[in-house]
Amino acid sequence: MSLLATRSRRAATAALVAGGMLVWSGVGFADSLPGSFADLAENVSPAVVNITASRTASEPQERQPGFRGPMPFPEGSPLDEFFRQFEDRFGDMFRGPSPQQERRGPRSGVGSGFIVDAEGYVVTNNHVIDGADDIRIRLSDGRDLPAELVGTDPQTDVALLRVETEEALPTVGWGDSDAVRVGDWVLAVGNPFGLGGTVTAGIVSARGRDIQAGPYDDFIQTDAAINRGNSGGPMFNLEGEVIGINTAIFSPSGGSIGIGFAIPSNLARDVVEQLRDGGQVERGWLGVRIQEVTPELAEGLGLDEPLGALVASVQPDSPAAQAGLRARDVITAFDGREVERMRDLPRLVASVRAGSTVEVELWRDGERQSLEVTIDRQTPERMAALAGQSDSQPEVAEQPSERLGARLSSLGERERERFGIEGDRVGVVIAELDPAGRGASQGLQVGDVIEEVDGAPVTEPGEVDGRLAEAQEQGRKAVVLLLNRGGDSLFFGLKFDA
Repeated sequence: MSLLATRSRRAATAALVAGGMLVWSGVGFADSLPGSFADLAENVSPAVVNITASRTASEPQERQPGFRGPMPFPEGSPLDEFFRQFEDRFGDMFRGPSPQQERRGPRSGVGSGFIVDAEGYVVTNNHVIDGADDIRIRLSDGRDLPAELVGTDPQTDVALLRVETEEALPTVGWGDSDAVRVGDWVLAVGNPFGLGGTVTAGIVSARGRDIQAGPYDDFIQTDAAINRGNSGGPMFNLEGEVIGINTAIFSPSGGSIGIGFAIPSNLARDVVEQLRDGGQVERGWLGVRIQEVTPELAEGLGLDEPLGALVASVQPDSPAAQAGLRARDVITAFDGREVERMRDLPRLVASVRAGSTVEVELWRDGERQSLEVTIDRQTPERMAALAGQSDSQPEVAEQPSERLGARLSSLGERERERFGIEGDRVGVVIAELDPAGRGASQGLQVGDVIEEVDGAPVTEPGEVDGRLAEAQEQGRKAVVLLLNRGGDSLFFGLKFDA
C-alpha cells in the first residue's frame, strides 16, 4: 500500500456504534497502518542536515532549553519541577556531566536542521547555534560546509542559516500543522547524539502543549524517539511535509522516553520568512494585560463556560485603548480565530503585522460585541509592566468584612509603606485575613488591593462589603473583583457558596 494514500484510506474508515460495541466499517484499522516508512524516509532524508556549533566557553554558560543540558525543560516549569523530584529520588544515575566538565575549554554542540530553499537556507533551533563562534553543516552526501547565521528568534527558538553551494540543494516543504490530529503518524529525522542521519516514527500524542519555554508555546507532542542532537530537525507527516521542528524532550535520563515536543510548522514558517526577509522578527502589539478565565470568573461575568482571555488592564495610548477595549472585557476571538484559552491570544496578536486592522470579538456586560483594532509593532519598551493611574487618595478607614473573612483598610501612607503599594494606587487593601474565611480559602492574600467589585470602583472598606451584600441579595452566586497584587492587575472570581 502506498504511504501517501494512507491518510485518504484511513479517512474512509467509519466507526459505527451497534449494541454498545465499536464496529469499524470500510477499510479495516489494521489495513490503514503503513506497511513501511522506507519510501518516505528515502524521499525526505536528503534535505535533512547535521549541524555542529562550536563555541568558546571562557565563563559559565547558562543552561539552554532543549537538549543541550542535563535538564530538558526550562527552569521553573512544572515539568522541570517533576524532573528535579525524580532526580532527587534516583541520585546520580540520571545526572549529566558536571558543570566543571561542561565549561572547560571550547565546547561543541550537535543538532539537526532541514533545507527549505534550494539556495541553501537551513532551518534549525536557536538553542542549537546560540553563542556559536563557528557553525558547520554536513549534508546527506557527506559534504561539510560552513554556515552563515541569517537570523534568530529566541522567543520561538527558531534560527535560519545559509550555506553557499554551486548547485541546487534538495529541499522539503512546509505542511499545515493546524490540520494535524492526535493519533496521526509522524516521522522524525535528525542527528541524535551526533550519530548522523537517523529516522524514527511515532504518532502525535497531543497538541497545544505549553511547557513554559516561551511566550508563544504551542508544541506538538509526539512519542517518536527524539534524543539530544535531534534539536532543530524536522517532523514529517505521511505526505513528506514538515509539520514541526523537533525542539525539546522530557527525559529524566537524557534519552528518549516517548515524550518529545515540536514547534508547529504554522508558527515556525512565518518566523522563518521574516528572518529571511530582514534577519529579525516583527510581532504585533495590542497593549493589554490578560489573565485566565476561571470557572468562578466565568460565573461572575455571566459567561456560560470559562473561555477567552480576560483583559486585566489596558495600556494607555495602545491599539487596545484607541479601539475602546476596557478592563473586564473577555476577548473570545481575534482576527477570525477563536480564543479558547488565555495563552492563545498572545500568539494570535504576535502573528499580525503592524498596521493591520483586525476584528476583535468580546464579551462585555453580558453581551457579545466586536471592535476593530489597528495593530502596532511590539517593542521591548511596550512589553513593560503597565503603570497604575489615579487622581486621588482616600482618607484612612478600617472595617472588618464577614463576607470576605478579612479586615479591610483604605490606603494611607502607613498602608502603602507596609504593603509596598504605589503612591497613586486607589482601592481598598486587605490588611488581615481569617485563614478559615471565604477570602483566604479561595486565594485572596494579605496586601491585595481591591480596586473594583463587579466593575464598580471602590475606595473605602464599606463600599466593598456593601457591593458584596447587594450581589448576594440579587441571588448572585459569584462576583468579580479587580485586584492589584504586587503591582499587577488581575481579576478574581469570588464565590459566595464556597
